[in-house]
Amino acid sequence: MPVKNAVRLFKALSDPARLRIMLLLLRREICVCEIMFILGMEQTRVSHHMRVLREAGLAEDTRDGRWIIYRIPAGSRGLVENLLQGALGAEVERSPEMAGDLRKLEACVRENIRGRVCAALPPQAVRTARSTRATRAMRASERS
Repeated sequence: MPVKNAVRLFKALSDPARLRIMLLLLRREICVCEIMFILGMEQTRVSHHMRVLREAGLAEDTRDGRWIIYRIPAGSRGLVENLLQGALGAEVERSPEMAGDLRKLEACVRENIRGRVCAALPPQAVRTARSTRATRAMRASERS
């Protein structure tokens, strides 16, 4: 791996929210609304974090109807597992944040957050990777 790519990867993982997202993605594929529910973030922040992870090659997305589903690409899974499930991963796994995230992930599945919450959101709330300018333009048009 070129040094430039390694730096991009570590920068992507240096943010606490992105690290938490990657630890969740090691367990299962997740949609935007589930990440919003688990981390308590707005869609625009989730989209930004996911863009950084995609650009680093740590995540990919697929569309399933109106849902954007994120997962770790097959080619990156081994690297991500080696990085996040070693000694450092064990420490992070025991953190209060991760314990809370895992409880919320279980609640997502149990309460069908993807089907229940995402279905109630307007379509633009589950789209990802919008440019800041496009997001601002959309908000301005909604106000008028």
